Amino acid sequence: MDRFHAMRVLVRIADSGSFAEAARQLNMSPPAASRAVVALEDLIGARLLTRTTRSVKLTEVGARYVEDCREILASIEEAEAAASGSFARPTGSLTVTASVLFGQIYILPIMTEFLDLHSQVTGRLLFLDRVTNLVDEGIDVAIRIGHLPDSSYSAIRVGSVRRVICGSPDYFERAGVPAKPSDLTEHRIIAASSAWSSLDWRFGQATKETVRVSPSLYSNSNQSAIDATCAGWGLTRVLSYQVAPDLESGALKTVLEEFEEESLPVHVVHPEGRNASAKVRAFVDLAVERLRANRFIN
Repeated sequence: MDRFHAMRVLVRIADSGSFAEAARQLNMSPPAASRAVVALEDLIGARLLTRTTRSVKLTEVGARYVEDCREILASIEEAEAAASGSFARPTGSLTVTASVLFGQIYILPIMTEFLDLHSQVTGRLLFLDRVTNLVDEGIDVAIRIGHLPDSSYSAIRVGSVRRVICGSPDYFERAGVPAKPSDLTEHRIIAASSAWSSLDWRFGQATKETVRVSPSLYSNSNQSAIDATCAGWGLTRVLSYQVAPDLESGALKTVLEEFEEESLPVHVVHPEGRNASAKVRAFVDLAVERLRANRFIN
């Protein structure tokens, strides 16, 4: 029996809750995965998993053993990486994901700077307005906007952004400036449906308020909603970083700031923890430094 391989199988079963899924991820058959666990149980002399027709759960002994396996396997991977040199210097392919506009505005220049510094790394950018599964989709680093669920991933906070309502000076001159959230029902609304599928716009922190808006224009692109707003067509609600250049230039102005919800945190996230490869550690260090220095997300 390859004891370390059997440990990897057990850990993957514990993480996925399924023999079949663990076997798929490890490119082996479910019976082979089952035999690996049985061999471990025979070696230890204790039951590690409780199996039913619908679920697989760790026993009390199995839960403790899995945590020990994680540490052992992490140490092995670190030793192998150090021996091969990949832990010491950035090499290979690096995949980074972020939401579309955040990625285009902030992450693209960080990636190109990183690649200029590390010529042995190939970069891959995945800009999507959805939450990706880092492990399943082979992603090394993610930039997440919003509160994070509990997970074993490493997360470094780099700033925060706000939900803002904005319009052009020309629009406000024609239509007036809303003084309270309920005034929005009297204004022309542009909805970026990719980001804000709900038409119930929430306001306030200590005191909550919800306004049901009736958009005159829907767009599946935040940028097109922003462009229409800059043209004076109506008001839109986006994240502050998305309109930061337009606010700085005076093309747009924000309203109802005193009614805004709590800011949303921005994190740099990666699944490798303390055993991250050199390419991940180097990119994370650079991204954290650049993003924390950016006044538009702080």
